[in-house]
Amino acid sequence: MIDSHTDTPPIDAPLVDAVLRPVRGHMAFESCVEQLGSAIQLGIFRAGDRLPPERELAERLSVSRATLREAISALRVAGFVSTTRGRGGGTVVESVGASENWRPDQPSGPARLADIEDITVFRSIIEPGAAYRAAQVDLSADQRGLLISCLRDLRESETPAEYRQADARLHLAIATVCGSDELSTACNAVQIKIHQLLAEIPFLQKNIESSEEQHRIIVQAILDGDADRARFVMHDHCAATAALLKGLLK
Repeated sequence: MIDSHTDTPPIDAPLVDAVLRPVRGHMAFESCVEQLGSAIQLGIFRAGDRLPPERELAERLSVSRATLREAISALRVAGFVSTTRGRGGGTVVESVGASENWRPDQPSGPARLADIEDITVFRSIIEPGAAYRAAQVDLSADQRGLLISCLRDLRESETPAEYRQADARLHLAIATVCGSDELSTACNAVQIKIHQLLAEIPFLQKNIESSEEQHRIIVQAILDGDADRARFVMHDHCAATAALLKGLLK
């Protein structure tokens, strides 16, 4: 059984590693804004969290500190963070919820439905495969603790915004323990889009109850090394979300 009281390291560290990658190409500023903004949207950096020191973030993203400052300034203007100066100061994440300003303009009609179909099909391949692989990995104590902590955060969420962020963190954690940077990157991209779409539909308690049970079974299957069960339940979980999105979005 899952021990919800297992002592674990802070869950953010491995997830930060999964979502913040060295910037490549000529769009350094835009890429910094995208990565940091996505990390905040998905709850990797949560409301009240202080962002890592400027030097550390700049090194992690492989950008100059000037470029990083410009990116943080853009996030500040968008209301994602606030900054205080002087001793004890720093950049702190604000409670952003589902920011209408952050989502790009969405197409409507057939084009909109085609976009939803595209991301849900891609997810139906990526995430069940990630669950299957995670169950095959000889998980370390830290990796097991990460999954348990993410599941606990999901269960203890008090608002729809907190729940959806915790949901995204759990899915990303499953991909992260597989040990593939490419898989983590793909799962991160999927979760960003799914998170944005879910923010547009009602928070349905009936669906949440079913999702919570599926999450519990998936994590337990991974911890038990039952790859087939982890993949099967994750497939059903993704299919249920896809059905809601297709039914409620236009």
